[in-house]
Amino acid sequence: MKITYCKHLENRLILRKIPPDLPLKVFQEADERFINGETGNYIAVKKAEYFGKERDMMVAYDEKVGGIEIITIHPLKKEQKENRIKSGRWRKI
Repeated sequence: MKITYCKHLENRLILRKIPPDLPLKVFQEADERFINGETGNYIAVKKAEYFGKERDMMVAYDEKVGGIEIITIHPLKKEQKENRIKSGRWRKI
């Protein structure tokens, strides 16, 4: 399966000083997966080190014909994941 990074993700990696291999690692080794009811994108979440602290990191991705396109990555704030699940925005898959 081919996995690509969209331009938005490439910009976010630079802006947030995230190692370029981290989105792929989060996608491949996700602890949890969701679908975002607002955007229709898939979400992968994995604990990873970010600026010296272990944080939940999320990547949003889309399944396309012939592969996966990773759209964005960012660290989740402490309650962000739970709030999105409680509100129904994110549904486990």
